[in-house]
Amino acid sequence: MKPAAFEYHAPRTLAEVTALLHRLADEARILAGGQSLVPTMNLRLARPAHIIDINRVAGLDYISTRDGTLRVGALVRHNAFATPLTDDPLSRLLTTVAEYIGHLPIRVRGTFAGSLAHADPASEWCLVAATLEAEIVAESRAGQRLIPASEFFVASLATALKPDEVLTEVRLPLLGETARFGFEEFSRRVGDFALAMTLAVLWLEKGRIEKARIGIGGAANRALRVPDAEEALRGRTPSPELLRQAADIAAAAVNPVEDIHASAAYRRDLVRALTRRALERALA
Repeated sequence: MKPAAFEYHAPRTLAEVTALLHRLADEARILAGGQSLVPTMNLRLARPAHIIDINRVAGLDYISTRDGTLRVGALVRHNAFATPLTDDPLSRLLTTVAEYIGHLPIRVRGTFAGSLAHADPASEWCLVAATLEAEIVAESRAGQRLIPASEFFVASLATALKPDEVLTEVRLPLLGETARFGFEEFSRRVGDFALAMTLAVLWLEKGRIEKARIGIGGAANRALRVPDAEEALRGRTPSPELLRQAADIAAAAVNPVEDIHASAAYRRDLVRALTRRALERALA
């Protein structure tokens, strides 16, 4: 199928982008990688009257570290994380997760920031952002706004971005040398959307879990952290029983969606199993 008719814009500066968004608002959609937008347009599920292609805007394809954060510009492709970029464990985490994103053509063209803006509950990058409490930078003609991940993801395919804002940068906190992580995902075939996935990050001190981050994706209507499971681990010595306890808490905390791919009960069981495995992997 072909998309419905639309007007194409190719601005070359961020000021032009925000001016277009100010004028067109709800009638416009941003095109970066297009790996989610273009298929939905071809199926006529999305019918924007205007497309704003930001690929010609200079200075949005950077990755840098500053003030304890890894900063990812709006035009950084998934494949930029195919190999670790820094010595911090965060880079190894991103490289591990990147392998699960679609297929190679998608990873070459799709963007990290675009995945967050699309806010698919089964997006690996949305899970990373939610688990690590990333900060999302949104820009409009009125200026810049910093949105914590806990407030950014509202529901399936819905974010806190305003119609006249464009996502320009994602800031992920560096983890530090004592951090360990585990990532587990279940899908029916390689490259399919995940039925559920878990990211666990642990900071160990003298054999005890000093701090933990646990996030769930794919199972509910948005990626989310599970603070109660994190608190159950804090200050404790790892053991099989402790990991099972945290996994049970995570499974109870999620409100699973039910569709043709899996029942709510099946997804809850997946969350329990994947959380335990992610924690085991982090401690391995």
